[in-house]
Formats: sequence, structure tokens, C-alpha cells
Amino acid sequence: MIHLLYVALGGAVGASLRHLSGLALLRLAGPGFPVGTLFVNIVGSLVMGLFIGWLARRSGGSSTELRLFVTTGLLGGFTTFSAFSLDVANLWEKGQGTLAASYVLASVFFSIMAVFAGLAIARALV
Repeated sequence: MIHLLYVALGGAVGASLRHLSGLALLRLAGPGFPVGTLFVNIVGSLVMGLFIGWLARRSGGSSTELRLFVTTGLLGGFTTFSAFSLDVANLWEKGQGTLAASYVLASVFFSIMAVFAGLAIARALV
């Protein structure tokens, strides 16, 4: 039951950070392209790579509670695959199929590259 509490607390923090990031990027970039969702998915993937790389290199093993708080909770609440899917559907339904496809490709490519970057940075630092 305590594990659920760690996930819930991390999720609350992650969702709050996602909301604040989305608001900030909406103000900066405007509503034409879902920059906020793209941003949190890429940054969340980078942090996931950094964190997992760090955990893998720790000599003392990993704490289940810390892993659940950060990966399932915080990063699960921060990244937004369901919001991403809705953004794609909205762009498609507005007749912006090319923009929707570009968004899918950019999100997937840069998020995967961010995980690899996070892993490489974590390996270089630890």
C-alpha cells in the first residue's frame, strides 16, 4: 500500500509540473502547435534516461520506493501520451494532416533520442 502512496505523490508532482510547463509554453509559443506536450514528452524521456542510467550505476542498488516515485509517479504524471494522442487527432480533424504527421515523428524521434541522451549523460557522470 505504501508503494501506491509513492506513485500517487509522484503523479501529483508530475501532473502539476506538466500543467505549469504547458501554460508557460502556450504563452511563449501560442496555440498553433502543441509545443507544451512535445516539450514534456522530450524532457520526461531525457529525465527517464538520466534517472534509470543513474540507478543502474549506483553501487548500493536501487530503492523501489524512489524508482516508483520518479518513474511511475512523477514521470508518468509529467509525460502525456494520452494528451499527445488527442493533439494528433485535433490537428488531423482540422485538416492539418502534414502537421499532425510531423508532430508524431518529432515526438517519437526526439523522445527516444532524449532517453539515449539521458542514459549517455548518466553513464558519463557516474
